[in-house]
Amino acid sequence: MERYDVVVIGGGPGGYVAAIRASQLGCKVALVESDHLGGTCLNRGCIPSKTLLRHAEVIEQIEKARSWGIETGSLTFSFEKMMKRKDKVIQTLRSGIAGLLKKGDITFFNGQASVDEKKCVSINLGKEKKVIQADKVIIATGGDPFVPPISGVDKVEFHTSDTIFQLTEIPESIVIVGGGVIGVEFASIFASLNVEVTIVEMGNRIVPSEDPDVSRTLHKILNNKNIRVLTNKTVESISQKEKLKCVSVESRDGTKEQITCEEVLIAVGRKPNLSAIEMLPIRMNGPFVEVNKSMETNIDGVYAVGDIIGGWQLAHVASAEGLIAAENAAGHKEEVDYKVIPRCIYTAPEIASVGMSEEQASQSKIPYRVEKYALSGIGKAIAMDDTQGFVKIIVEEQYGEILGVVMMGAHVTEMISQASAFIYLEGTVDELAKMIQPHPALSEMLFEAANSWLGRGIHS
Repeated sequence: MERYDVVVIGGGPGGYVAAIRASQLGCKVALVESDHLGGTCLNRGCIPSKTLLRHAEVIEQIEKARSWGIETGSLTFSFEKMMKRKDKVIQTLRSGIAGLLKKGDITFFNGQASVDEKKCVSINLGKEKKVIQADKVIIATGGDPFVPPISGVDKVEFHTSDTIFQLTEIPESIVIVGGGVIGVEFASIFASLNVEVTIVEMGNRIVPSEDPDVSRTLHKILNNKNIRVLTNKTVESISQKEKLKCVSVESRDGTKEQITCEEVLIAVGRKPNLSAIEMLPIRMNGPFVEVNKSMETNIDGVYAVGDIIGGWQLAHVASAEGLIAAENAAGHKEEVDYKVIPRCIYTAPEIASVGMSEEQASQSKIPYRVEKYALSGIGKAIAMDDTQGFVKIIVEEQYGEILGVVMMGAHVTEMISQASAFIYLEGTVDELAKMIQPHPALSEMLFEAANSWLGRGIHS
């Protein structure tokens, strides 16, 4: 039986990164993936959705350019070509990961794995089965879309975030069940393609995990794009007659409404994929695998990272956890630090945040004060004709330490790293106010917000 120092199960952003790091640390490593390398993020999530969101952004820019005096004639687009480009991007990145594994001398098995208490990993390769022995195991099997028990859902052709990219034609209308990150991003994509979009959200606001000001502003922007946003609504049932679906929605006051559409996308969250560890007596934290700060489970030498452990279900978090797990599996001692986790939503305008929210600061009993600065006061934003959005800084009052930053606007998913660095290094609002920003630049809103907080705003 082949023996490996570390066997990683799952080839997504948590798994392949862990495999590469373990190999760099001198371990003999095997990686097992049942589907394509890259996991959900590359194949059915982050990368394909951001590729299509880029298409959506260009379409919106072309439409807006007419008011600038740039005429392009009638706008047309080929959905087939857009999807082909999406597939090309995915294939390019898959090949890149395969190259990294080969460079790291990592043995790759394309099959379904399961592990027992002796850390024997059984791999179903289709026509044959193989068993390998691991000294340490890292579980990075991710998650699957959660489908709630809606009446009639089992009799209807619907999509999840895993299947929506299989569309071959643009639908005339779509109902998106769930107003979280996945839901609003897909709403932006479909609205740019002139699809009639309705979002149905059970809670009292969309993107409920983010700042309330973000939710309110995004709600208005989506409405202005002719996206119908329904909050405090529950999907009671879904039925289908020929190609059309009927979504029955009920308000909290009992009012009911029937929405007819061509497609339904259910985007209400994800559940962990536990298939590889069914034989292990792993301690659970609700539906998720319980780990310590070293990413180790209750079983010695078995680690878990990514969506399977819950928390922030983000690709970059899975990668960070994978690096920590690999370090510890290789004999080092490292702990994960969740203090600085940038969170991004790729709508138009984009949304990004890092550090504490106002609610968290309040719950922590930390004396804090907030300053909010509108993007409409920034010269570069005015020149770009892209002034929707704001920056909000949450600052501890006594010493001025920056606790959290919320940004909404063009390219904020790139700018949030500047805020992340300040929080990581325990920077103060005074230091941020003194930092020279380029002009003209969208990042000047951080400078303006910091100076306004200190009472010496330049353009406030």
